[in-house]
Amino acid sequence: MSGVNDIRRTFLDYFARNGHTPLPSSSLVPRNDPTLMFTNAGMVQFKNVFTGLEKRPYSRAATAQKCVRAGGKHNDLDNVGYTARHHTFFEMLGNFSFGDYFKENAIELAWNLITKEFGLPKDKLLVTVYADDDEAHGLWKKIAGFSDDKIIRIGTSDNFWQMGDTGPCGPCSEIFIDQGPALQGGPPGSPDEDGDRFLEFWNLVFMQFEQIAPGNRQPLPRPSIDTGMGLERISAILQGVHSNYDTDLFRALIEAVSHAIGRGPTHENRASYRVIADHLRASSFLVADGVLPSNEGRGYVLRRIMRRAMRHAELLGAKDPVMFKLVPALTREMGQAYPELLRAEALITETLKLEETRFRATLAKGLSILDEASKSLTKGDMFDGETAFTLYDTYGFPLDLTQDALKSRGIGVDIASFTDAMDRQRAKARASWAGSGEAAQEAVWFALREKLGATEFLGYETESAEGVVSALVKDGKEVAELKKGDTGVVVMNQTPFYGESGGQVGDTGEMRRDGVRLTVTDTQKEAGDLFAHIVKVEEGTVKAGDPLLLEVDHARRTAIRQNHSATHLLHEALRLVLGDHVAQKGSLVSPDRLRFDISHPKPITVEELEKVEDIANEIVLQNSPVTTRLMAQDDAIASGARALFGEKYGDEVRVVAMGEPNGNMMGWSVELCGGTHVKRTGDIGLISVLSDSGVAAGVRRIEALTGKAARKSANHQVQLLKHAAAEMKTSVEEMPARLASLLDERKKLERDLSDAKKKLAMGGGGSKAAAADDVRSVGDVKLLARAVTGIELKDLRSLADEGKKQVGSGVVAIVGLSDDGKAGIVVGVTNDLTSRFNAVDLVKKGAEALGGKGGGGRPDMAQAGGPDGSKADAALKAVETALGG
Repeated sequence: MSGVNDIRRTFLDYFARNGHTPLPSSSLVPRNDPTLMFTNAGMVQFKNVFTGLEKRPYSRAATAQKCVRAGGKHNDLDNVGYTARHHTFFEMLGNFSFGDYFKENAIELAWNLITKEFGLPKDKLLVTVYADDDEAHGLWKKIAGFSDDKIIRIGTSDNFWQMGDTGPCGPCSEIFIDQGPALQGGPPGSPDEDGDRFLEFWNLVFMQFEQIAPGNRQPLPRPSIDTGMGLERISAILQGVHSNYDTDLFRALIEAVSHAIGRGPTHENRASYRVIADHLRASSFLVADGVLPSNEGRGYVLRRIMRRAMRHAELLGAKDPVMFKLVPALTREMGQAYPELLRAEALITETLKLEETRFRATLAKGLSILDEASKSLTKGDMFDGETAFTLYDTYGFPLDLTQDALKSRGIGVDIASFTDAMDRQRAKARASWAGSGEAAQEAVWFALREKLGATEFLGYETESAEGVVSALVKDGKEVAELKKGDTGVVVMNQTPFYGESGGQVGDTGEMRRDGVRLTVTDTQKEAGDLFAHIVKVEEGTVKAGDPLLLEVDHARRTAIRQNHSATHLLHEALRLVLGDHVAQKGSLVSPDRLRFDISHPKPITVEELEKVEDIANEIVLQNSPVTTRLMAQDDAIASGARALFGEKYGDEVRVVAMGEPNGNMMGWSVELCGGTHVKRTGDIGLISVLSDSGVAAGVRRIEALTGKAARKSANHQVQLLKHAAAEMKTSVEEMPARLASLLDERKKLERDLSDAKKKLAMGGGGSKAAAADDVRSVGDVKLLARAVTGIELKDLRSLADEGKKQVGSGVVAIVGLSDDGKAGIVVGVTNDLTSRFNAVDLVKKGAEALGGKGGGGRPDMAQAGGPDGSKADAALKAVETALGG
């Protein structure tokens, strides 16, 4: 039971037997506490439960919570590797009571676990309590049988726990073990308490208050329990070692480091091995929880952790990237307890490899320039801040790395001149941007981006989170508040809302807190990576600095994810069916449908579309995982990932793969994409292609539906088909034959009707006298002139042929009137008269009268048109006049 995995499991099983609900660890990125950079304690996921804002279906819980302390108030980064127990990443074992049991049960549960389950010797144990907590003092005497000298009263913050400047808090009781006189140090509260002999390993917090503000502490509605025991510490105790880095978990990781580097640790360099092992855990778990290296916020802390480990690998003599090779060792040790490591293994590996490859190039170039620029400096000198800024700005060499490289020589860096250079660069960028022709009101975004930094996007991992209002904008200007009825823009420090980009529309949803509610109608990206939430204030007033709960419209986001993932599958299926020339030319991914344009020179046939749809749905039915990884753009393209036309990509790109591999080992469809996607292809549900249409030369537009929308559309089509079959008094199966028969019958009727109209128009059907009335003599030439209605203009020529038969020898002029008031005219000349009269010349005269120009045909038959059908008689008269002339 001494292995780390056994100890974790024993703890959770013990509390499960004692009525606690075992819960998975929450993310390292706090979803319900925007005041924290990272989750740093087990109770973070229960903060709103302790304050009464949230109700859970259980009143007792137990967790093994992953934690990071490497930025902000809780920052242990600089100590890691050089002490026995400091870590950037650690696991906190905890049991919690939400108004169920309090001090007595908490102490009893703890005592039985450590003495009976873990078998720690009672005579080696002692505890501390808060100075005026007589109740806890008495309970320890009663339950553990401790004498007064084993229960030490402490009146400092060491025994009054609080998560931050605000939030739940209360007195606590810490449990210590005496590791023996071989180690230096005295008991807690003594002058030499900082030694290693007396080791604190479990803190029982008796949650009684909520800290509203400094000096303002209020009782919680129900006193609760929050405990925290470092898994690394209790593992070291149970395994009989005095350093966390000597436990089985760290021994395995350090062995993997040794194997990758090619030699084992010595007393002189063991800190480097510990740094790499510790930072591997922190880096991997942060990437698994959606944090990627960047130059700001959480991403910057991750980059510092990664590069600190990579620098130590370089100091150990590693010539090539090492960190990514260690990921399998970590997943072997911790993947069973934390399956997110297994799911994100490819992403973790690629991210570490990319970061270390770049870092090594940066390190080599930066150190060369640094050595040259500092060779004349001696101990106590200051390195030029301008040069330090050039290293940072041009070569990506971090300031802290410059400081670290010079520290061993006793040389500092002129921070003031470094800051001045940074300010000048920002001013230059501002001036350049101001002259770019952007609308004046957009200037607010550049200023806000510079002041606030990038918005942290949490939406790959969650649709709900808390954030703090960083800025408010109304009518293009920053404002202090937005009131009920106002519309404006809210900028948060972090958000799960996706900002419109890459063809995917922005998220909608709601922001709220007590007495305040805002409807988010859209989310846009401004100044590159500042997320602008377009809102209407429904209730209350919102101000900068306010914390808000952010909730994305789940149903809408789900539909968008389905449509975006379907776009990837259809794109690849189209390439397979139509050819490698197919490339996406733009897209729109909305909740109700997807639309994207592709390069293709001709209409896509029904058979081709059906095949595309079948192929895409085969991948849906695979229900294979959709994976993402971070890669260098060139590496991603070289590996077969597709980049989309018109998209702008950075040096680092997010690669989305879906479907079982077929040629490309990463997946069936592999594209560069920053959008949100389904977890598995089966989540798409169904893909239904609606249409293919042409939008430009060589560009076709595909529209499709997915999921519920596709199913509803299919059901609607079936209902329409059934209704049509009922109207036609036939079955659905016999509809095509019945419809073909009806269409044939209609065509025959249309022909018969057309023939009847033509006969009637020419005086047929026994009306020869009527036809004779339209025949007149112009000199020695007979002219049949008539205006007709109800005849298709395309049929005028056949009427002229019929008229030529009636007159025998002569000229026929017929004007046909259309429903829209326009007219067409046709002139026919019998063959014996074409030497005297040209039908083209005659029809031009008639067309002029109709307001038209020109006309074309042959000497015996010509046709023209005009916009003014009211001049039909004038047109016929013009032909008659031309004959007489």
